[in-house]
Amino acid sequence: MIDAFLGLGSNIGDRKAYLDQALERLAKLPQTSLLAVSSTYQTPAWGLTDQADFLNLVCHIETELPPLDLLRACQTIEDDLGRVRKEHWGPRTLDIDLLLYGQELVEEPDLTLPHPYIKERAFVLVPLLELDEKLLDPKTGQPYSQALVSLSQEGIEKISD
Repeated sequence: MIDAFLGLGSNIGDRKAYLDQALERLAKLPQTSLLAVSSTYQTPAWGLTDQADFLNLVCHIETELPPLDLLRACQTIEDDLGRVRKEHWGPRTLDIDLLLYGQELVEEPDLTLPHPYIKERAFVLVPLLELDEKLLDPKTGQPYSQALVSLSQEGIEKISD
């Protein structure tokens, strides 16, 4: 089994319900166990900032699914819960990002691991480090906690444990 971390976000509709439904679906994936879920955070949009705030969390899973199969399963969950891919970084009912897949480094057209923006997004690092404060970047060996020090955490509000 491989330890993997997924980042989930929603900023349209009943954001909490979308996150809860996604977690339920992730827990039912074949050859996969949901081990832990971070607190939920309300965060400002990133990238395309003129939109509603997101609810974000990170979950820790164990899986035997290969990385691309896991990515496709996450995209199916997004689609099933109403995700429409119109605008890059635009509003969405649900976004599931594959952040880390063990220590694997992947450079595929559809998937880069670790996630290419993980060290630039406090809304990912805060909940990720809540689950494992000693996580290291598989690419550089540097602690992710070092990356968080240089990022603004303004607007990131913990709303539930």
